[in-house]
Amino acid sequence: MAIPASKEELLNAIVSTYDKLMLDLERVPHGEAEDASMYGHASGTKMSPANLVAYLIGWNALVLKWLEQDDRGEQVDFPETGFKWNQLGALAQKFYNDYETLSWTELLGRFASVKKVLIKTISERSEEELYGQFWHGKYTKGRMIQFNTSSPYINARKRIRSWLKTRL
Repeated sequence: MAIPASKEELLNAIVSTYDKLMLDLERVPHGEAEDASMYGHASGTKMSPANLVAYLIGWNALVLKWLEQDDRGEQVDFPETGFKWNQLGALAQKFYNDYETLSWTELLGRFASVKKVLIKTISERSEEELYGQFWHGKYTKGRMIQFNTSSPYINARKRIRSWLKTRL
């Protein structure tokens, strides 16, 4: 899939990659969603399908936080307060922990909800805001959103499809 270069392309990328991923996530047997037998986000770790969805929820919520902070004129602490870009494995673990009490059904519902809010938030923004200026280093707001939504959805779909092949 080409890298989105416009608001319309970004929205289409998020929706299409999310829809494809959800078809595969819905195939995960509820009783196996907590089975930590998939390669984790940090080297040498394992994760479950539930952890994978928690990771996606965490990043989507973080994107929304960035946008809200920016809207208020606040400095955005990328990637997250207390974490540096070279600590993404630890941030992934935080996301797993943040959502560990949710059932598989609740995780999928939360994922759907955060994606819906993202779509609404992006839809309300101008092309200029999303792609007309740099936001974080050499990246536009649209590119930063894509890095942390549709791109991880593609990676997650590959992971879950591979995991499903060992199960079904």
